[in-house]
Amino acid sequence: MVLSLPDGEVCQEVVRDLGAARDRQVTHIVDTSTVGVAAARVLSAMGLAYVDAPVSGGVAGARRRTLMVMYAGTDEDCARVEPVLAGLSDRRRRVGDRPGQAQALKLANNFLSATALAATSEAVAFGRAAGLNPTVMLEVLNASSGRSGASADKFPSEVLTGRYAAGFSNTLMAKDVRLYLDEVRRLSSALTLGAVTGSVWEAFTAAEPDADFTRIYPFVAGD
Repeated sequence: MVLSLPDGEVCQEVVRDLGAARDRQVTHIVDTSTVGVAAARVLSAMGLAYVDAPVSGGVAGARRRTLMVMYAGTDEDCARVEPVLAGLSDRRRRVGDRPGQAQALKLANNFLSATALAATSEAVAFGRAAGLNPTVMLEVLNASSGRSGASADKFPSEVLTGRYAAGFSNTLMAKDVRLYLDEVRRLSSALTLGAVTGSVWEAFTAAEPDADFTRIYPFVAGD
């Protein structure tokens, strides 16, 4: 069974119910949710073979089969679910042999995504205040060292068009950054920008719960 659920608690409820089913046919779980390292370890110990397989790329990536599927699990479990992983996307990479390792990489990815989107929002707001055309600004940024997924994808497709419909909520992004910060603190790893990024997303979520995460631009810009 492939899971794609909002958080670790919901995933645990589902896996618990599956394990208790009398007529259960499911033997392996492929969890594409972003649940965090600790939850992945709990899920892997609940009696069903568990492959930690979060994805990055959003709705558009799912439709185009360009999702990045990062997965971790034992050799046996990963081999068993490989046809399922191949059905999800043409882009897959095994990143470890223990559930939780793929979650760690997904949290790092989403922290970078959250930081880049917030920072690009602030930079574009600055450019507008200085009299720059945002379209021209992004064209130059995307040909320069300031380029990111935010400037190359999210701003042209969602912000400049006013669509704000990337299909991922600010509530989920704030949750992912929170999970990242929890793991950073648990590991006593470097924590400089993380706290700032986390505070921005928490404030945005409090102000506009469940808004599309690309709407952080008008939030940061004060529009």
